[in-house]
Amino acid sequence: LNGSIGRFTVAVLGLFLSVLFSLYLVPLGMYSPCIKEAGTLGPAPALIGHRGAPMLAPENTLMSFEKAVEAGGAGLETDVTISYDGVPFLMHDTTLKRTTNVADVFPNQTHQDASMFTWAELQQLNAGDWFLSRDPFGTVSSMSEMDRAWAQNQSVPSLAQFLQVAARSGRLVLFDLRMPPYGHPYSQTYINTTLQVVKANINSSQVLWLPSADRESVQAMDPDLQQTSGEKASIQELMDGHITRLNLHYSTMSQQQISKYRSVNITTNLYVISQPWLYTLGWCAGAQSVTTNSVHVLSGITKPLFLMTPEDYNLMWILTDAVSAFLIISIFIFHWCVDSLDALSCS
Repeated sequence: LNGSIGRFTVAVLGLFLSVLFSLYLVPLGMYSPCIKEAGTLGPAPALIGHRGAPMLAPENTLMSFEKAVEAGGAGLETDVTISYDGVPFLMHDTTLKRTTNVADVFPNQTHQDASMFTWAELQQLNAGDWFLSRDPFGTVSSMSEMDRAWAQNQSVPSLAQFLQVAARSGRLVLFDLRMPPYGHPYSQTYINTTLQVVKANINSSQVLWLPSADRESVQAMDPDLQQTSGEKASIQELMDGHITRLNLHYSTMSQQQISKYRSVNITTNLYVISQPWLYTLGWCAGAQSVTTNSVHVLSGITKPLFLMTPEDYNLMWILTDAVSAFLIISIFIFHWCVDSLDALSCS
């Protein structure tokens, strides 16, 4: 019986030591873009306000974009659709029911496509009340009375109004353009109509042109636009398409890919990054800009939250392993001594 107990004890101890040794080796195989040689960290990514500053104001409203500018955003991102009578305006959703009071003003048209409303009808809607009542980011309680009143009076902006904010403040603009449904009067000309509004209200070099439809024609009509792609492709394909920037989800890009594109002057914007730790990883990976819900938070970060050289990283883990090994051995010795004293007292 004692022999069986002894073999079991040895087996358990062997398993414990094997697992412990494996854990000691794990840090050697870990990777982080923030483990970098000294002096290789690039500049902080520029901040592009996702639908403005949606934590501080109703998304896709003039107030939201003004707040993003005020917070230090270098660019403004939005979503554009076109009204039934040909006015490009800002709206992310297919319908108006989430971010306006369309259910009150046009109760029988709640589920109608946003682009099927005329501009005059859209101007009758309130685009701020929903933000105060639903409090999507839990930030309404921190707003001043003046800001609450400002938010409550927001309407659906036109693309022209949005571009004027960007032009006045010297900000970049990035927008997605939704194709109107079949049967819409501008279903064939919405790109040209939108492009005309852009050229009339802002310097084209400030515009990151994301829509992929008819890109060659758009490039020919306005070569000053910064052609931006939402899809990865080979360097040759991107250069043939005059792409100067990629707009991609942060999970799809690696430090090596960002570096490869940057080597041919194709910059990378990552979306949507709103947490400081994720912004730190994007910074370390070399992203040139990020789209964010929290311009007001990320603009205050002056250095990565965690950054160390490979030498510092290795030293940290070696010291941690050494201290933990010392503590484990000390515990074993202590228990052995206690067991030995108990055995002597029993005898």
